[in-house]
Amino acid sequence: MTRIAGAHVMITGGSRGIGLALAETCAAAGARISLLARSAEGLVAAATQVQRAVPGAPVRTAAADVADPEALGDAVATLTAALGPPDVLVTSAGYARPGRFADLDLAEFRAQMEVDYFGTLHTVRAVVPAMVERRRGHLVLVSSTVAFVGVYGYSAYAPAKHAVRGLAETLRPELKPHGIVVACAYPPDTDTPGYAEENLHKPEVTRRISATIRPRSAPVVAAAIRRGIERERRVITADPGTAFLARAGALVAPVLHRSLDRHLPPGD
Repeated sequence: MTRIAGAHVMITGGSRGIGLALAETCAAAGARISLLARSAEGLVAAATQVQRAVPGAPVRTAAADVADPEALGDAVATLTAALGPPDVLVTSAGYARPGRFADLDLAEFRAQMEVDYFGTLHTVRAVVPAMVERRRGHLVLVSSTVAFVGVYGYSAYAPAKHAVRGLAETLRPELKPHGIVVACAYPPDTDTPGYAEENLHKPEVTRRISATIRPRSAPVVAAAIRRGIERERRVITADPGTAFLARAGALVAPVLHRSLDRHLPPGD
């Protein structure tokens, strides 16, 4: 079991959405919290919100873009100096910009891979050496339900989240001898500011598919991640559908694809 109480929990993408909700629930459980995000202003607001919810909670912030390994390394060093090496790292930074494959330019594919996959990789590389030295630590790499099943409109986002899943699965045996737990979280559609922005860009087919899914709230997803950390789950899910896909995705994929294909227009 991983104890949240007293642990230094470092969260990227911590200024809003799932990352901020996770900061609140971990602070309520007694953790010391460090938050990274691009917006310094957003981080100030996030820290204020956490400390309002949990008076006296130790919260530190540092602004950095996870896609910039040098700036990220400096931010991790700043937060480590303030709170000590992180005991738990959660890589919640990321975004989705859906669109039809033919309509997305190459820059968008690269951008989502840079943030969603390489941003995760850069953060892990910045934190793992101290965990190896201490022979303990806990990594939670945040992927997505689309790592189990491809969905129309996510040809840029889904491969990046597949890569995050692959990284977590590969790191697990490499880091286990060093006392480090590696988990991967697979949030479903979640009602966050990022999801609202994502909705602005969905093709019509994607909108129809999304209309069949009820988004979870960020606090519900964050609570599932916190429980997964405490119970040292290697696969963390927050809804029955994703949990089922995690166990039997390869077997049910053909059936699921047929169901999703009902939303396609003629000729697609």
